[in-house]
Formats: sequence, structure tokens, C-alpha cells
Amino acid sequence: MLVPARDDGQIIERIAALDIGKAEVVCCVRVPDPKNPGKRLQEVSTHTTMTRSLLLLGDRLRQAGVTRVIMEATGDYWPF
Repeated sequence: MLVPARDDGQIIERIAALDIGKAEVVCCVRVPDPKNPGKRLQEVSTHTTMTRSLLLLGDRLRQAGVTRVIMEATGDYWPF
């Protein structure tokens, strides 16, 4: 049975979305535009799934002040 959600319509100020594939990760970062209140800046980048590239992605997310990350993946990522 569906019941009313208890959310407050929160908008995440600094967010990233990851599309994870076997060989690459596409990342979209959205943050507020400091020069235009009420507007947002967006950056889309592609990274290989090699450790060094993923560490650089993590550094970039920290630099952008990202506080929430969502992901989409089509493969099986659970250990057997």
C-alpha cells in the first residue's frame, strides 16, 4: 500500500550523478552558480574505471563540495 511520504521537498545544493559502466563512469555535477543566484552550473565528465581515474573523480567531487551522489548501473555489482 502506498502511503504519503514524509519529505520536505529538499533540494540538494551540491549533487553528482554517476552512470557506471564496466569500462567508464560518466559523472554530472550540479552546483549553485555564484554569479547568478537561483541558477546552477553543470559539469559532465567521463572517467575510466581504473583506480587512478576513480581517485581523481573523488578528488573532483570533493573540490566541487558535492554532498550527495546518486548512481545508475545496469550491470551486476554484487560479490558472489
